Amino acid sequence: MYKPLADEIRPRELSDVVGQQHILGESGLLRRIVESGQIPNMIFYGPSGTGKTTVARIIAEKTNRTLRKLNATTAGIADIKLIISELDTLLTPGGVLLYLDEIQYFNKKQQQSLLEFIEDGRITLIASTTENPYFCVFNAILSRSTVFEFKPVSAKDAEIAVSRAIAIKIKDLEEQYELEDGVVKYISQSCGGDVRKAMNSVELLFNAAEEKDGKKHISLEDAKTVSQKSAMRYDRDGDEHFDILSALMKSLRGSDPDAALHYLARACETGDLTGICRRILCSASEDIGMAYPMAVPIVKACVDSALQLGLPEARLPLAEACVLLATSPKSNSVVMAIDSALSDVRAGKAGPIPRELQNVHADGTGFEREQGYLYPHDFPNHWVKQQYLPDELKNAKYYEYGDNKTEQAAKAYWDKIKDGK
Repeated sequence: MYKPLADEIRPRELSDVVGQQHILGESGLLRRIVESGQIPNMIFYGPSGTGKTTVARIIAEKTNRTLRKLNATTAGIADIKLIISELDTLLTPGGVLLYLDEIQYFNKKQQQSLLEFIEDGRITLIASTTENPYFCVFNAILSRSTVFEFKPVSAKDAEIAVSRAIAIKIKDLEEQYELEDGVVKYISQSCGGDVRKAMNSVELLFNAAEEKDGKKHISLEDAKTVSQKSAMRYDRDGDEHFDILSALMKSLRGSDPDAALHYLARACETGDLTGICRRILCSASEDIGMAYPMAVPIVKACVDSALQLGLPEARLPLAEACVLLATSPKSNSVVMAIDSALSDVRAGKAGPIPRELQNVHADGTGFEREQGYLYPHDFPNHWVKQQYLPDELKNAKYYEYGDNKTEQAAKAYWDKIKDGK
């Protein structure tokens, strides 16, 4: 019977799991918990292929509990009830360790059906998810569980698994194989931290190896073909995708054009033009703002070009916009100003609009005085002192000039006019 290579080489001991040293190293908390034998309810959070299922299986083997596995993409209440019916019977003398994969696909009712049993200890829950558990797992489950984050496996650690997989394949097939230099390193780097992807690449290479001079030959070119684009995670609704967009915007804000281009490239590979354009447009006003106001129309023109061109050509105007934003002077004075104003409005600080600013259609119909609005263009320098804010907020100050050249020039101009100097 066919068995995927990823399952065939699955580690049996925690020390054989590649990566996750922050929780599985010799002093790692998860390792110490497993060695203690007292297993709490846990949620394993992280990308695919990082060892969540493997670690859960190792834990199950090291306990005296009966292992039951469910995948939330296909399981339902009936499956949960079946496991519950086994409790306190000879089928589960030490209780049940339930490994629930992809818990984010269980709705609130399905998750809550486990509460009573994980609380009294008859079921020990180990759930895994590729989504942020604080968003997709209900609080009642979270409060009874410990969350452990599994991180993408580094290329260096992935090399260990790839080398082990190649050795197993050569031993099992009992044939002479020749690998070009760089095959192991390329697969390890291109798997994007997903060991399962790396194992699938190894398996495909061995299945398709060409025979040359009595040996099976595995070329670097073939490794590049089977591993193409595998370093990217394409779930458009997943955490990784939004992390890329977040990193793009923060790199623009941090004035690092190289990082911005890196995350732009990763975002372009996902094909999410709308998400990229939204973040870039926002950055023009949020992070550059009044320090270089022309960034807004320039970036808008680049975004319009990108949407009209489509990928892959869209990468060019988007890269232009990113380099412009990353190298522009920065100011968040606009953000601070509008957020301060919103804070007052939401707190109920408003009051009637001054009569001078109200619509002129009401003049003379029951009002005690005419509008009395002073038209600034009738005065020197197109300015006249006049109250614009409601009485309740007449002394409020929301906008503070940034310390960049553009805003300081505007400040000097208005200080001179308004102070009468």
